[in-house]
Amino acid sequence: MTNGEPPIFDRGDVVYGDDPFKGDEDARPWLILSNHEGRPFHGEQYIALTPTSKSWMDGLIDIPGGSWLRGGTPDETRIVPWSVQSIGHEDIDFWQGRLADDIVDNATTTLLKELR
Repeated sequence: MTNGEPPIFDRGDVVYGDDPFKGDEDARPWLILSNHEGRPFHGEQYIALTPTSKSWMDGLIDIPGGSWLRGGTPDETRIVPWSVQSIGHEDIDFWQGRLADDIVDNATTTLLKELR
């Protein structure tokens, strides 16, 4: 990020931004899964999964406190591996933190199993 350019988020970043299912006034955290340089829309559009503080659903992936490399959430958080979304850069309000590769890899693998 230089010369006032907007940041480009990377795999494992957790950002906070618009929830397309609830409207422009509602926002939530998003775990960035894919943002490959050289691909179309690099830095403009991201494939993301939904983190949640809910715990009543089966199949959620716990995020242990030690999996946060930087930042975090105020509540215990889990990843909803079947809740995948494409979010635009303009929908992101701020960077919230960064997760370790092992938890992001687990979420990605679980998503792929959900799709099969």
